[in-house]
Amino acid sequence: MGFIGLGGQGTGHLLGGAWTYVPGGYVAREDVQVLAACDVRRERRESARNRCNQMYAQKLGQASYNGVQAYHDFREVLARPDIDAVLIAVPYHWAAPLATMAARAGKDVYCEKPIAITIHEGRNLVETCRRFGRIYQAGMQQRSEYGGKFRLACELVRNGRIGQLKEVYAYRQPGAFFPSPWTSDHAVPVPDGFDWDLWLGPLPWRPYGGDAGHALNGCFIGDVNWAPHHYDITLWTVNPDVTAPIEVTYENQGSGPDSAVIHYRFSNGVVVHSSGYPGERVGGDGGACFVGTGGRIAVDRANIVSSPANILKQPLRPDDSRVYQSNSHSGNFLECIRSRRPTITDPETAVYTMNAVLIGGISLALQRAVKWDPVKGEFPGDDQANRLLSYSPRSPWRT
Repeated sequence: MGFIGLGGQGTGHLLGGAWTYVPGGYVAREDVQVLAACDVRRERRESARNRCNQMYAQKLGQASYNGVQAYHDFREVLARPDIDAVLIAVPYHWAAPLATMAARAGKDVYCEKPIAITIHEGRNLVETCRRFGRIYQAGMQQRSEYGGKFRLACELVRNGRIGQLKEVYAYRQPGAFFPSPWTSDHAVPVPDGFDWDLWLGPLPWRPYGGDAGHALNGCFIGDVNWAPHHYDITLWTVNPDVTAPIEVTYENQGSGPDSAVIHYRFSNGVVVHSSGYPGERVGGDGGACFVGTGGRIAVDRANIVSSPANILKQPLRPDDSRVYQSNSHSGNFLECIRSRRPTITDPETAVYTMNAVLIGGISLALQRAVKWDPVKGEFPGDDQANRLLSYSPRSPWRT
């Protein structure tokens, strides 16, 4: 494996951290050999390379072990025929283009959110993974981790424990990408060892104005970072017809997008709200509240609760329907590399969720209702909304 992007989340996956859920990270696994550590920041890639080589040297009893190489340009990693898979944890605007290029290079891909920042990027990713037969896992870890709380909530709702599902409260604003021009005279020297041009990649050029994290200020409305976790669990449970249109309405509860509520109506009649359930505290950390004709279930990473309380005391029956089960997100990815079985968050699943986030974000930006046709991949008859399906990437980053 090669690891591309070594900020907090990427290093956590590689060496062990909050997002790996396996002590010691991928480098400690017996079924993985790390060969490459890549980042546009020199100190990050060199630190990761050195730590990996030290761990392998100690493990193998080879003091001079030097099997992990550091790269600043991910294209060199993708060009290596001995690398089977890559883990991508990069700034928002790089997720889909880099994952698509990796799939085209014959690599299997684990990619952290936001999966894609435009509708067209997501569609291109799905088509490329399908065309090249690549395994893809999105970093929607809630499907696999946290003691199965989210899976249990999903299965209970799907099996009618709260009656007919009517509403879902997603606790998070959706979001969308809007490339903004550079409007400040503030610019500072690029730190030594940092390839700012490669960090920008497909984004419109602007001078370096200070430390860059996941995204540039002013390029997003709403939330493309945490929202995918909330809407992924929501849609897993709602289980809509993925070919049916989605109606999105905008409710202004104050002044502008920050105080608005987005409402999604799906083909099965379920309405999803971007707000939280009134008076309910569960759901703020990657969760949701599902309301049916006979009760409700709320779940987040720390808790699962129901009203009435006895809903959770009734175990699933042998003849109840079940969903895809995975107890390790990273483990599921590695299993599927070997078996070629789709992962628990394959590209179609991940992009459907991300599209819901993005179309809601477009409604936020336009401050009005929109109607989305997932088969045609457009807002029928809505030229203003359709102009927000993509942006023109800088050369040579047109994937």
